[in-house]
Amino acid sequence: MERRTLIKSLGGLLLMPSLAIGHTISAEKPVLRFAHLTDIHLKDEFDAPARFAKCLHKLQQTEPKLDFILNGGDVVFDMNKQNLNAISAQWKQYHNVLKAESSLPVHYCLGNHDIWWDENNKGQTVYGKQYALDQLGMPGLYYSFVKNGWKFILLDSVHLDLDGTWYIGKLGEQQIEWLENELRNTNPSVPVVVLSHIPILSSTVLIAADNASNGYQILGGDMHVDARRIVDIFCRYPNVKLSLSGHTHLRDKVVYNDVTYICNGAVSGAWWEGNRQQTAPGYGVIDLFADGTFEEKYVNY
Repeated sequence: MERRTLIKSLGGLLLMPSLAIGHTISAEKPVLRFAHLTDIHLKDEFDAPARFAKCLHKLQQTEPKLDFILNGGDVVFDMNKQNLNAISAQWKQYHNVLKAESSLPVHYCLGNHDIWWDENNKGQTVYGKQYALDQLGMPGLYYSFVKNGWKFILLDSVHLDLDGTWYIGKLGEQQIEWLENELRNTNPSVPVVVLSHIPILSSTVLIAADNASNGYQILGGDMHVDARRIVDIFCRYPNVKLSLSGHTHLRDKVVYNDVTYICNGAVSGAWWEGNRQQTAPGYGVIDLFADGTFEEKYVNY
C-alpha cells in the first residue's frame, strides 16, 4: 500500500472503518510547509487592511508552523493607469500591514495589477515592472531558489499584448529558454514547485465568465497562451510536481501527466466584496515531503 494511505494497526486490528477512501495520514513530517497567498488587491476600502491582517494572523497560527509565504501577485489593488500618488499610497499601506502583522519571509512573483502600464507615461522610469520590483525587493522578473531539498521556480507570466495597451499570459522566448535551462540543470532527484500569477493550466477559465452561449472563449489574459509549450517542457522533467497560480480568484486543481496545477482563490475574494462565485476568500497551505510528494488544502480565513 502507499505509505500515506497506510494506517498502522494496533495488535493486528483491521483498518479503521470510519475513515473514508481518499483520506490520508502521513507517516513522516514535511520538510517544508508554506502558504500560497495571491490576489490581495490591498486598498483602503471595504475594511481591507484589517481583513488582510486577520488573514496574516490566521496563517501564522498554522500548526506545524509555516516556513514562508509564496505571494502570487496582485499585491496592491491596481497600478494600471493610476497616478503615482495613489500607487505610492497603496504600496505604503501594504508594507505597513505586512510589517506590523507578519514575521514570515515572503517570495513574490508579479501580477498584472502590480504593473504600471499607462501608455501616456512610457518615458517615466517607473513605467512597467520596475516600480513593483523595487517595492518587493525581487531579485529579478523570474528567478529560482532551493530550500530543504525542493526547488522553487517563480515566473513572470504577465506581458504586454500586441497593441501595447493591455496584457496576456505568456513567458516569451528569453524566459522559456531560461526555464528549460533551469530544469535541465536541476538534479532529477530534486522536486520542483512552479509559481506564476496567471494560470498555466486551469479549468477556472471556463466558468470565470458567462461566455459559453456559443462556445467557450478563453482570453489570453485569463490563461497562458503558451500553455501547450510549457506543459510539454514540464512533461520532459518528471521532477516538476506542482504549479501554483491565482489571477482568476477561483480555486481548482487540474492534474495532467502527473503534474498538479492548482489555481488558488484570492485573499481578497471578489475584490473585498465577498465570495468570487463559489470560492471564498482564502489561501493555500502546502506541505512538501522529502520523497517529492506533497499535501495541500485551501483555508478560508
